[in-house]
Amino acid sequence: MSWIQSLISPLIVRHKRIFLIDGLGALLSAILLIAVLARFEELIGIPQRTLYFLSGIASFFAVYSLACSFLVLERWRVFLKIIMLANIGYCLLTIGVLLYFSQSLTILGLVYFLAELSVIGILIWIERRAVYS
Repeated sequence: MSWIQSLISPLIVRHKRIFLIDGLGALLSAILLIAVLARFEELIGIPQRTLYFLSGIASFFAVYSLACSFLVLERWRVFLKIIMLANIGYCLLTIGVLLYFSQSLTILGLVYFLAELSVIGILIWIERRAVYS
């Protein structure tokens, strides 16, 4: 078993952890977008309204994933697949936002969103492994 497999195996076995990690990550994302990035719009290069919109989506994902972590006992793969696909959609939307605002996007904004996309990408990979294991 590779070291990566040994890291994610406990998550896959305990699906509630994946939902919890996803939910807490989405909550952190929502808070950062609305409470930090939106206040420093000029340092990020993306309008507040767009950051609020992304924060709203992240908030919805947080509620969904946290609810799943406490409520879903059976057929958890279906619920996990839903959030996995939603996360993929969020990543595609974020890439679209970055491209749309590429002329005003700052290095700081790019670094934040690339880091966020990387973390979500890793989470999607773990979720996919869990769904199809």
